[in-house]
Amino acid sequence: MSDEREGFALRETSFDELKGWRDDDPSSLFETMEACCRYIEGTKPYRAGTLGLTAQDLLPLLHAAGEAKMGSAADARSFFETHCRPFRILRAGGDPGFVTAFYEPEIAVSAMRDEEYNYPFYRRPSDLIDLDNTNRPAQLESGYVFGRSRDGVIDAYPDRREIDQGALAGLGLEIAWAKSKVDVFFVHVQGAARLRYRDGSIGRITYAAKAGHPFSAIGKLLIERGEIDRSVISMQSIRAWLADHPDEVDEVLWHNRSYIFFREAETGLDDGPIAAAKVPLIAGRSLAVDRLIHTFGFPFFIRSKELRHLDGGKPFERLMLALDTGSAIVGPARGDIFTGSGELAGERAGTVRHDADFTILIPNAAAARFR
Repeated sequence: MSDEREGFALRETSFDELKGWRDDDPSSLFETMEACCRYIEGTKPYRAGTLGLTAQDLLPLLHAAGEAKMGSAADARSFFETHCRPFRILRAGGDPGFVTAFYEPEIAVSAMRDEEYNYPFYRRPSDLIDLDNTNRPAQLESGYVFGRSRDGVIDAYPDRREIDQGALAGLGLEIAWAKSKVDVFFVHVQGAARLRYRDGSIGRITYAAKAGHPFSAIGKLLIERGEIDRSVISMQSIRAWLADHPDEVDEVLWHNRSYIFFREAETGLDDGPIAAAKVPLIAGRSLAVDRLIHTFGFPFFIRSKELRHLDGGKPFERLMLALDTGSAIVGPARGDIFTGSGELAGERAGTVRHDADFTILIPNAAAARFR
């Protein structure tokens, strides 16, 4: 396990010590908590992270949420104060946590390939298999959770360069075709998208699996190469650089060997996209976390003093639910905030790169194990 996942501690605190708690309104979380409960009990429990919290630890809180009557923001806060204990996540060395943001893009696509629409979104291939410690070959590092199985032999799956160069051509895996490989790349980064077809209909895709290779941020590459200053790095500045350097697009995108496969989603467009926790995301209230450490469904209070453009100039101080994950989300106090769907949500998400305090709310019975 990488250094980012080592050397942290939980320190019990109080709700009175959580700056911004008294001004927050977490009442919008209850419907999603009920959805998490239905998934855990009706489909399967969420996998526990190394922190040691389980779906069974979470269920008493979710059951109580289903029975609660919320009349105000104060009622919602009182619910969590009654049923949970807050624990601040402290990283080794005293470094703060860090948040970025993600959104659901809307992309123009075609159901058929032509000269204008030439870049596919792929479904999961049949020879892509899940890996764990029982079947992962010795030549693949422990971070590989997917691989390829051919004729009884398991090895690494083709990476972004190989797939872009045709490794999956002719297999009938295409869901739809986009105009721009840069657009496709950024949908891979976000993990979901709305697809606007040429006839005006709208579909939806969401994460199904990945090729298994490590995620490598192209923003970091461009900073290291001196192409973009660290102080202005954002999705917008990266897109602008790629637009200005078309001959270098492949080289830069292929630096990130990770490749994402999708499935068509049936959730209504009035709801958020369904991500890793298998429930709709809530704009501004859903958090992607490191699932090797944390367990989906748990509440986190996130405070970022310098992150102000998401709350009209005020510090970001909100209770959120851990409902998603991502290759770049590594560490106990690392999160990705879901800002919503469409272009405006993308503008809001693209400039979030801020230090933040992370406090996890642990249901009372489980909290005793961490004192």
